[in-house]
Amino acid sequence: MHSWGKTDTDTGEFHHLAHHSADVAATLLALLELPTLRARAERAAGQSLTNEQLMCLGALAFLHDIGKLAPSFQSKALPSPYPRKTRDHLRCGWKWLQQGDAASALGGQALHIVRWDRIEVWFKILFAHHGRPVTCPDPSWAQDAFAPLEEYDWKAEEARMGQALASWFPEIRDHRPPPPSPTFAHFFCGLLALADWIGSDREAFPFVATYDPDYWDTARKRARRRVHEIGLDTSDRHLSGPASWALLSDYPTPRPAQEVVARTPLSDNLVILEAETGAGKTESALWRFVQLYEIGAVDSLYFAVPTRAAARQLQSRVNAAMARIFSAPVPEAVLAIPGQTVSGEAHGIRLPAFEVKWDDNAGSDTRAKRWAAEHATRYLTAQIAVGTVDQAMMAGLQVKHAHLRGSALSRSLLVIDEVHASDAWMTEIQRAVLRDHLALGGHAFLMSATLGAVARSAWRETPLPSLSEAEQTPYPAVWTKGECFPVQTRHTAQKDVAVTAYSGWSGEDAAAKAISAARRGARVLVIRNTVDRARETFAACVSEAPDLMFCLNRTPTLHHSRFTAEDRARLDVHVEAVLGKDSAAQGVIVIGTQTLEQSLDIDADILITDLCPMDVLLQRIGRLHRHNRPRPSGFEQASAVVLCPEGDLGRLTREPENGLGTYGQNTTLSGVYLDVPGLAATLHKIENEPLWRIPQMNRRLVERATHPERLDEIAAQNGLEDYRRRVTGKVIAETMGAQNVILDRREKFPDTFPNEEVIRTRLGESGPIVTFPEGTIGPFGAPVATLALPAHWARDLTGDEATEIITTSPLTFRVGTAGFIYDASGLARLEET
Repeated sequence: MHSWGKTDTDTGEFHHLAHHSADVAATLLALLELPTLRARAERAAGQSLTNEQLMCLGALAFLHDIGKLAPSFQSKALPSPYPRKTRDHLRCGWKWLQQGDAASALGGQALHIVRWDRIEVWFKILFAHHGRPVTCPDPSWAQDAFAPLEEYDWKAEEARMGQALASWFPEIRDHRPPPPSPTFAHFFCGLLALADWIGSDREAFPFVATYDPDYWDTARKRARRRVHEIGLDTSDRHLSGPASWALLSDYPTPRPAQEVVARTPLSDNLVILEAETGAGKTESALWRFVQLYEIGAVDSLYFAVPTRAAARQLQSRVNAAMARIFSAPVPEAVLAIPGQTVSGEAHGIRLPAFEVKWDDNAGSDTRAKRWAAEHATRYLTAQIAVGTVDQAMMAGLQVKHAHLRGSALSRSLLVIDEVHASDAWMTEIQRAVLRDHLALGGHAFLMSATLGAVARSAWRETPLPSLSEAEQTPYPAVWTKGECFPVQTRHTAQKDVAVTAYSGWSGEDAAAKAISAARRGARVLVIRNTVDRARETFAACVSEAPDLMFCLNRTPTLHHSRFTAEDRARLDVHVEAVLGKDSAAQGVIVIGTQTLEQSLDIDADILITDLCPMDVLLQRIGRLHRHNRPRPSGFEQASAVVLCPEGDLGRLTREPENGLGTYGQNTTLSGVYLDVPGLAATLHKIENEPLWRIPQMNRRLVERATHPERLDEIAAQNGLEDYRRRVTGKVIAETMGAQNVILDRREKFPDTFPNEEVIRTRLGESGPIVTFPEGTIGPFGAPVATLALPAHWARDLTGDEATEIITTSPLTFRVGTAGFIYDASGLARLEET
């Protein structure tokens, strides 16, 4: 019986352990042959890497599955019942290190590697290749792991592994790998995990059962070919022209912010763009990418946005841009949202055995290029990907495959949109990801319309300026670590907005304002803080004025996160058709939530919105008068009506309402927008300065509602000092809590990871993905396939439950014991209807 590294238990076919080990080692070396990854590796190691050092790293990779020599592991390929209890190969790897001495291990070849610096750290890294560190088991664990097994001589197989090691990696006799410094150890671990994933694909590395002394040459050829096939080798993907503005757009000249970004030195690996909505930030990021790609500074792009909805909309836009930017073969933009399989315009259906069927019946070459799109862990290996920011954050958390994600991300320009939109916990993690990314020589591009001095100073790691200094800071502006480049805005780019506070924010209050404006011919955008208030407003408008409602397929509806992926895509397209640049003039009401704030190119005549933090309010106002076009009578000037709670805002410190505030009796603060002093500061600006010139006033508006000096002043004026201290304490606690779960690549390689379920829950991942039976028709008369349940509605669900259709019109269904209805107003629990 020969040792196997991969096996098919159905057919009994297997791949020799030495061959699988060679496949992974060859793939690791193929990855390190790629110029960008080689540069990142050398940055992590703090030195240039010689060919001999690389081969020593390959030798280490060859030993990653050495625990599979254990008879208790090899038993897994035998017919059941097994002759003994089977064991996992990672802990058996630790057990292997305790068998005999180096003089006899690997047929004596182990003597070459035991002399290497910190060899025990290297084995800790090797045994983490499945995504997380594996603690060395207690000596009492699996004492029979290497006990004899009939017809299997593990020492003979070990000697054969040693023979292969010495033959294929002769450099180990006189050379050694670079020291496993913390940064290099973390980077190598991620690269090894990626190599193991690639090298374990039977389609690319067919099984060879009988040991072949010459297999190493075969493994090298297969590895290089596979790395190219799946798109990690981008050497054949060329820009369709010079990295100039003409490569991105047919517009004759770029906008001012775009020009400043283009002039920012490419040697600066952190760039922050602060500019108003509509300033062309997305194209600025793409221009930065092609400039860096042209000089070989990056291979790939990850565009991170706050929400799934924004990611879906932006993925289509970026994918279209790639067709212009690249000559054939054009990379497809991957949608990095777990539960959805999208590459370019193609959609995949998950099949058993981790297979994916693509709806465009693509050939094998194209299917291989979609490798990154077929599993959430692999999203960051895509050349072009657009997804939620949490996918990038998971590279910086102590969760499974964080190392793989971080090493793969190092090749990319990391773009984070709306960097003001995260809480203290998430911001601290994003900063850690950014720090480690830049330390490897990676590049990052951060964007915001409303970045206050507090956040900007944290990202740039500079002291916080005073309030007066912050208010004088240029806006718009492009920042690097050491410089600020002001953006000179054109006079015609200024927009005057009349902002009015209205006391009362029920569904009926919002509906009355919206209907009145729509009956006068206005395109009305209503943005509520919560789905519940949006649905209340929708119901009131439909009852009073159904003819004025935004419709999809002649069915009145609204826009929020609780729609199927397919319907959300249709809603996005139709919202832009109704409110976009070339939309027809009409009185119409579009109601939604924060999903309408970002990424959609919409242009309303009037905005009706709930009170919210200043940075969020300015984001919403950015959807007003975005394009130069005729306006209905009475709406020639942009206007925003801000709905507020009746009475003093102080009551929000005792009981939350409509997404604002928190329960005062709770020992901890929780809520959507809980910074009541910040809300009070925003309301003060609305009431005392009702005409806003945008973007000229953006800087002052943001600082007057977010700077600590001003918030302390507002708190004192409104008797909110104690609550302000609690909010500040929460920020400090969240920052410290984030530091406890961050994977800090400056620190030594960890022995273990904490319970990642807690981390993933705090990260805010959505609940289970519901998959409807094929042929299910949604409320708009079109097929629907998947829907993400809100996490707080699915606490008792595992995600493995079947979906049972109860009725088809309206569509009601059951998942486990939970019942839901899905109609034109979105998803609701049955008990709510």
